[in-house]
Amino acid sequence: MTLISERPAPGVARPYRFPAVVRRSVGDGQVVAAHLPGHNLAVAVLLLDAGAGREPVGREGLTVVVAKALEEGTTRRDSADYALALERLGSQLSTAADWDSFQVSVQVPVNRLLPAVELLAEAVRTPRLDPADVTRVRDDEVTALRMDWAHPGPRADAALRADLFGVAHRHGRPMDGDPDSVATLTVDDVIGFHAEWLTRPGTLLVAGDLDRIDLDALGAAAFAGAAGGPVEVGAPIEVDPRVGRRIILVDRPGSVQSTLRLGHTAPHRAHPDHVPMVLAGTVLGGAFTSRLNHLIREVRGYTYGIRADFGSSRRFGRFTVSSGVQTGVTTPALVDAVGEITRTQADGVTEAELAVARAWRAGQLSVELQSPRAIAAALGTLVVHGLPDDYHARLRSQLLSATEAEVSRAAATYLRPQGLTLVVEGDAALIRDELVASGLGEVVDAAP
Repeated sequence: MTLISERPAPGVARPYRFPAVVRRSVGDGQVVAAHLPGHNLAVAVLLLDAGAGREPVGREGLTVVVAKALEEGTTRRDSADYALALERLGSQLSTAADWDSFQVSVQVPVNRLLPAVELLAEAVRTPRLDPADVTRVRDDEVTALRMDWAHPGPRADAALRADLFGVAHRHGRPMDGDPDSVATLTVDDVIGFHAEWLTRPGTLLVAGDLDRIDLDALGAAAFAGAAGGPVEVGAPIEVDPRVGRRIILVDRPGSVQSTLRLGHTAPHRAHPDHVPMVLAGTVLGGAFTSRLNHLIREVRGYTYGIRADFGSSRRFGRFTVSSGVQTGVTTPALVDAVGEITRTQADGVTEAELAVARAWRAGQLSVELQSPRAIAAALGTLVVHGLPDDYHARLRSQLLSATEAEVSRAAATYLRPQGLTLVVEGDAALIRDELVASGLGEVVDAAP
């Protein structure tokens, strides 16, 4: 008996409208808001230009420790009293940091948003930063990182980033640091970073029913006590593309699996070709139906899954392929992956593949931008990357209208199979000779 099935065709995309964006200046800060009429839940996010890109080289992971230290109380209340104050409002403090920004947020019923923002500002502007608390937070983070780095993946990620951008630069090191970098952080490092970057006004992002929200009052609460002006963002970082592939071998003796990280540099987030690049990445490796997943998982049976995409920040980006395969098929998997990237770069995409990618990306966007927190995050994208207020309103139509020629041109322009860095974390004694014989590129050992 033979079972024959056909992939279902994508359905008709339903209309989607991103809320209108409202901007206003309050004191030395900016409020950027989205109107969600009828919503009883509201979100406020204080967005500060204090991401990992602001950390000094050798102090990687500082933003993570600072973020967690904010939860240890303020100069006005200890951690227990502060937590109770938030709980009385039905909220909690959430912190996050990436390459470009430091974010602190609250989510509450709309009629409690102002006191919640006041508590948010209290934590950000006047944290307790008791030396004992900071030391404990740092040590907890070191322990967590050591556990994480004991697993496959982080070392391979770090080796790829170092090769693409160089360890002499902050963006050439892990965004959240590593166990060694975090272990060297001092209380003075945390206090100094806070004083330099978290005392600036920043931008308050608000998503909720603006008919019931006083944006001026929220801005006054968020920016109270802030000082200092905006900081220089810096131009996109230009990195000379590699000429010729290379394989970096990260030895993991006894491993029964090889962790693969392939990549090269790519444009920054606000690049005008962002949409066709995303769609090209989706066809190649960004969805379960992608070329790479079909070949490496379904046809070859080498892996449970493989992904590829263009990831980007404000000043730099990179194309990355990630997977894990059994040790015995490490080299065949690499050969097939490089071959599929080469084919996509040379031949482009087909209309049938692109139709699936367009529908999936547009549908995903509509699903993701449903909640107030997701809308607030989208506002943050506008602020961080200097995008126009109607960006999200137009993004869906741009995804759906991208042509085969545009996406194929992006694949030809921004995929560089001949300049890939191929990082393999696995048992070097078992895979080195086959990697050398593959002819994929020079094989070198990762720096210790």
